Amino acid sequence: MGKLLRSTVILASLSTICSAQIITETFGTGANAFTMDFVQIGNPGNVADTTGIPNPAGSVSYIYNIGKYEISRDMVSKANSAGSLGITMSDMTLGGGNWPNKPATGISWIEAAKFVNYLNVSSGNAMAYKFNAGGTFQLWSSTDAGYNPANTYRNSLAKYFLPSTDEWYKAAFGSPTGIWSDYSNGLNTPPEMTTGGSTGAVYGANMSGPADIAYAGGMSAWGTVGQGGNVWEVLESASDHTNNSPNERREYRGGSWANINPEVYLSSSATADGDIMIAYETDGFRIASVPEPSSLSLLALGGVVVVLGWRRF
Repeated sequence: MGKLLRSTVILASLSTICSAQIITETFGTGANAFTMDFVQIGNPGNVADTTGIPNPAGSVSYIYNIGKYEISRDMVSKANSAGSLGITMSDMTLGGGNWPNKPATGISWIEAAKFVNYLNVSSGNAMAYKFNAGGTFQLWSSTDAGYNPANTYRNSLAKYFLPSTDEWYKAAFGSPTGIWSDYSNGLNTPPEMTTGGSTGAVYGANMSGPADIAYAGGMSAWGTVGQGGNVWEVLESASDHTNNSPNERREYRGGSWANINPEVYLSSSATADGDIMIAYETDGFRIASVPEPSSLSLLALGGVVVVLGWRRF
């Protein structure tokens, strides 16, 4: 493994952080009800960043929402109960505890996709991800409503989904003003290490485990929390960003509480990948959405991208 340094440095002052619109949505009913806060990511059609990994990255042509926080254990537990999803989580007894507001760790890509499908179906929307009767992930085909040839993983009629590389990257390293930063604190210097709170980031081989999702460090310029540190976040995108093979390894970003070197794991120049069926106690995820799902292509993934990163497993 090697450190990847960016060649261009553009300073982004914390004073440029804007108050993004927060959308709170409720899922489930009764004892299984839970809420999720989303941050609206505007500036559609923004110019991509050309100094991170992949290159270019972060250009998104539409307005979308992304979870302000990572998905919590409580959210997964309630979705499991309501939808009989069968999602398992890591036992974090020795890593900070299994408290409800801790991030849901030990979640594989397949399990995260099933959680997303529950959010869609339970709210009257189309499923984002296709599974056969045996529970095996499938590509959407041209005969399916909502088929998008540019991204055969995601149904374009779905409202909720795992963020793509560009969607996640823009929310983490972009800003309402269009300025890019090296880290998800809106700066080109790594955040200070913390075990939890409203500043810094949770990393540095912190043996206390991940922090509660609302106290996983300071905010990005868009207002998201914990995109650097706390847990690695699994993305929708295949590691080669083509999204055309169901069993390709998926991209992970952001680093975790167990990582030692912030410049390697928390920066916009760091990416990792993992098997769709395997996850560890350092892995979690967050959700994204679009205000109005449509059958139009939501994700342009043209071109060839060379990814410099690491296989974590």
